[in-house]
Amino acid sequence: MKSLRSAFLVLLIVATVAGTAFAQFPNKPLNYVVAFNPGGESDIFARAQQPLLEKILGQKVIVSYKIGGGGGVGWTDLLKQKPDGYTFTGHNLPHIILQPLTSPNTGYKTLDIVPVYTFMSTPCILAVSVKSPFKTVDDLVKFAKANPGATLIGGSASASANEIATIMFNKLTGIKTTYIPFTGSGDAMPALLGGHVSALMTYTTMGTQYASEMRVLAVATPERVKSLPDAPTFRELGIDLVEGAYRGAAVPPKTPEAIKNILADAFEKVNKDPEFAKRMEAAGFNLEFYGPRASEALVAEKIIAYSPLVKEFGK
Repeated sequence: MKSLRSAFLVLLIVATVAGTAFAQFPNKPLNYVVAFNPGGESDIFARAQQPLLEKILGQKVIVSYKIGGGGGVGWTDLLKQKPDGYTFTGHNLPHIILQPLTSPNTGYKTLDIVPVYTFMSTPCILAVSVKSPFKTVDDLVKFAKANPGATLIGGSASASANEIATIMFNKLTGIKTTYIPFTGSGDAMPALLGGHVSALMTYTTMGTQYASEMRVLAVATPERVKSLPDAPTFRELGIDLVEGAYRGAAVPPKTPEAIKNILADAFEKVNKDPEFAKRMEAAGFNLEFYGPRASEALVAEKIIAYSPLVKEFGK
């Protein structure tokens, strides 16, 4: 009986210490890793979140970068970090699903990336420079049919929302274009403006940010988006293409639930800040509110949706 009581006291002490540690989290600066180039959607959003996260969490939040492999370098590095919540990395769907499915050497598996919150999404757009001879999607399709493979469509990363949207665009219109992956949306824009690619399959955010320098031919959404009201949807043009990227923050496996919940609560409070929400939506971001469990369910849903499309890569 005495030994049983002693064991109970030990467990109680351990639980109390652990609970106190979680209650005090965070008690030092946090590292917010962006897996893409500065100037892209992940970076823009993280920089906007940073001061609000610091206010909510009561600690400095340092935004840093691990660039390469279409985000794969950053996500592989995340697995090497301590599961204590002090390092979290921006994650992207469908990237973390498509990359492991299309490459055996990605360095991580989809379910290794543990989401704590999914806070925004951006629909894909097909855009050209304002100097381009392509005034409409039909102009681009006609040229691509007459010149198979000659139309270069740039986008952010391989095995990404931009690449899968380009593949589906080709399939739905019966054309062959050449997809050129860049390390991020911010890196792809100079290529378009410099005439190094014919078009971009990029995101609504880039269409809004570079409104005076690019012509948005179509948006991959069910309905027109508020930030680009003059751009038709692909569906309006008879092309059934709806695609985009979801983004959030992820932690290493085995991160305690209590810490995940603290981070999730902070990200949700940021999204609910009226000024932040107004600014981000005007910039072309859709705010999302998926907590840890809902984010895991979203990943599971997207695995089912994207797995059959893997065979389309490399065609």
